[in-house]
Amino acid sequence: MLLAILLALLALVFGGLYMLGVFRKRRPNEPPLEKGTIPWLGYGIEFRKNTYAFLEKMQKKHGDIFTVQLAGYYITFITDPLSFGSIVKEFRAKLDFDDFAIHLVARVFGYHSRTDDHKLLEKASKKHLKGDGLVVITKAMMKNLQNLMLHNIGDGQKKWQQDGLFHYSYNIVFRAGYLALFGNEPAKNQESLKKAKKFDQDHSDELFGEFRKYDKLFPRLAYAVLPPKDKMEAERLKRLFWTMLSVKRTLQKENISGWITDQSQYKAENGMPEYMQDRFMFLLLWASQGNTGPACFWLLLYLMKHPDAIEAVRGEVENVLKETGQQVKAGGPLINLTRDMLLKTPIMDSAIEETLRLTAAPMLTRSVKDDMILKMSNGKKYAIRQGDLIALFPYTALHMDQDIYPEPKKFKYNRFLKKDGTKKTDFFKNGKLLKFFTMPWGAGTTICPGRFFAVNEVKQFIFLMLSYFEFKLVNPKEEIPGIDQNRWGFGIMQPTHDIQFKYRLR
Repeated sequence: MLLAILLALLALVFGGLYMLGVFRKRRPNEPPLEKGTIPWLGYGIEFRKNTYAFLEKMQKKHGDIFTVQLAGYYITFITDPLSFGSIVKEFRAKLDFDDFAIHLVARVFGYHSRTDDHKLLEKASKKHLKGDGLVVITKAMMKNLQNLMLHNIGDGQKKWQQDGLFHYSYNIVFRAGYLALFGNEPAKNQESLKKAKKFDQDHSDELFGEFRKYDKLFPRLAYAVLPPKDKMEAERLKRLFWTMLSVKRTLQKENISGWITDQSQYKAENGMPEYMQDRFMFLLLWASQGNTGPACFWLLLYLMKHPDAIEAVRGEVENVLKETGQQVKAGGPLINLTRDMLLKTPIMDSAIEETLRLTAAPMLTRSVKDDMILKMSNGKKYAIRQGDLIALFPYTALHMDQDIYPEPKKFKYNRFLKKDGTKKTDFFKNGKLLKFFTMPWGAGTTICPGRFFAVNEVKQFIFLMLSYFEFKLVNPKEEIPGIDQNRWGFGIMQPTHDIQFKYRLR
């Protein structure tokens, strides 16, 4: 009996060590393996502390491909952008995004995904956030931006106001996007319309305040490293959003986007409990509005820091308005930006793409469903194990590559423009044309389905700022804030601190 107990204990110990990765060795034809010194955890702390610096170090040490142990996962990073296509195009039977995403979504939003969620999201986005659907949602966004930014335009007040640029940009764009998607307070007549608009202003501002609390906890929540106090706060905020965004409340509003109603209706028809639908609404809010506000902040800041850039974009804005017979004048009608007008802005498009290159840092992850052979662009082949993950981090591998982008850390508003003023798409690595020259939205089957709406949100906000407001930095010599290292891998980066600016109606 004693021998049996000892053998059982030894089996448990060795089984535990195996699960911790102690016995894993690099097999023939596998990528270089970095396990770190701490079992199971590996390089988790260093990776979490500064993803960019860690991957840059590993890339210099190992080159285009390497496998790293991170908190129980073995992740193979591909750092050669010419090899990205083999990952992006691989069949889901071999490389699947859903497995990793399902666990993350459950932890962060309390929502338990279904296998058809991604297809449903793609279908709804194609219908309502592209093509004719984009015309409708752009109109709704315009109406709500006017309500939030220009509601006091007729009172004659033109005093300077001061705010944090990040707070102002994020606040306005988040609230307008939320109202455009989730609907407005109902109004029966003209008198109640004023009250409804005021309600939308106050309610959306309150919602943004709570969202920012959650947004600050998000990275540590995703990595499951929140201390007990913050974990309790995260749970409180989740329950609050499940209530505020509940299907029952949302359906009482008017002007709800088809993007919301279609997905809600489909899930109800397929038997999803209402409480789980409420959690899905929270996921949709974060997915649609968690990145556009920060993107507007960076773009507006870069423009203010580069006089040639802001003058070029402002001139383009004025030309577009002139072509459509619109102008900003006292007592005149508010300008209306349509989807077609927003298609005529190659200079602004280039400035936006340059901003995203500098500040978008998503981590694109796939789970390996079966042992596979990965072929790199140089012809070398590597064996990848079932159960591991494959990841692309375009920020280090692509966006900051000085061979592709000379002076990669410098903002050049016309970097994505040809000499004739059209869009530039020919970028090269080692003399070879890159198919994926920027990847702020991801790529392949998991590319962001709402990217066209997101870009339009940014454009509309910048259009209105340049058309209706004078604005300037409180301290023009203040340096551009650094990037918050905690947010690597989660989309648009956020600044380490806000920067003050002044603005007033022209």
